[in-house]
Amino acid sequence: MRTKITLACTECKQRNYNTTKEKKNHPDRMETKKYCRFCKTHTLHKETK
Repeated sequence: MRTKITLACTECKQRNYNTTKEKKNHPDRMETKKYCRFCKTHTLHKETK
């Protein structure tokens, strides 16, 4: 079952992206480099609640 997650920028703490992930395959928190429109650059985004 896929669960909804929110990705937040580590620089400005803005919640920019909503996505889903498979909890069985990825039990830990997700981290990806994505574009932040507030910082206007690619930054690390981490999964939040």
